[in-house]
Amino acid sequence: MVKKTFSFEKHPPIGAHTSIAGGVQNAIYLGKEIGCDVVQIFSKNQMQWKARPLTAEDAEKFQKAIRETGVLPMTVHDAYLINLGTANPVTYRRSYQAFVEELQRCELLGVPYLVMHPGSHLGEGEEIGLQRIARSIRRAYEESGVTKTVVLLETTAGQGTNLGYRFEQLAEIMEMSGMEEKIAVCVDTCHIFAAGYDIREAESYFRTKQQFQRILGLEKLKAFHVNDSKGDLGSRLDRHARIGQGKIGSEAFRLLVNDPDFRNIPMILEIPGGNQAYAEDIRLLRGLIGQKEAVAIPSEATQ
Repeated sequence: MVKKTFSFEKHPPIGAHTSIAGGVQNAIYLGKEIGCDVVQIFSKNQMQWKARPLTAEDAEKFQKAIRETGVLPMTVHDAYLINLGTANPVTYRRSYQAFVEELQRCELLGVPYLVMHPGSHLGEGEEIGLQRIARSIRRAYEESGVTKTVVLLETTAGQGTNLGYRFEQLAEIMEMSGMEEKIAVCVDTCHIFAAGYDIREAESYFRTKQQFQRILGLEKLKAFHVNDSKGDLGSRLDRHARIGQGKIGSEAFRLLVNDPDFRNIPMILEIPGGNQAYAEDIRLLRGLIGQKEAVAIPSEATQ
């Protein structure tokens, strides 16, 4: 299992979502090439239900790549097809089984966190959808037999009937699951902005941080997806942009990478433009570290 602590004394671990084409270990080597401290991967094709089982040999190649490069795989993102909030029996059955397998694959690879989109209620109602997601996560843990992998509920933009676009919804899933010790949060900067949480300037950044602290607790924040947004604040549009080239702007990311509370939280890019864009924006984020532009922290953020 990858250690969850870092030796990054002056800056957070920064990386990107890298491809497993040709074998899961290749995502680690690619991460090294583009300058990653950490990576996120899919453990299988994200647009298919079925996958070739991972073997002990696959896991050993993966761990060998980690030893050779020093790049840490901190998160596996589950398949996009999975929807634990649906009432459709066929889709739910496939989603649930795929989620169980994702937990098992994550644990076999020794990756500490499995990131999931909570799900969509598809018109049945938010409360019913949240209850179904919470029950499903608990049941999946019990059936999968995993003991080390922690599920990270990813904040969503709130498109359509997607759940997880309010911090309160994530807190509710955790509480209803009865598995609070096995569930935490991955904050996607594009998604929270599209859902209405402003982080563009110091005042709004600290206000949003305070909301997260009050509702969930900062100890529940285990990873960031660092993405700018093509959509406006509150647009509910899930469209990622490169850092500083969207509606959020670079100041939010300067605040983020210099926030002492997040110094050891993995920050993972999911931007358009491929590996060259990843390499460039990794350098951009690192270049923001240590910038001392004066910011006015609102008094309520320090109370």
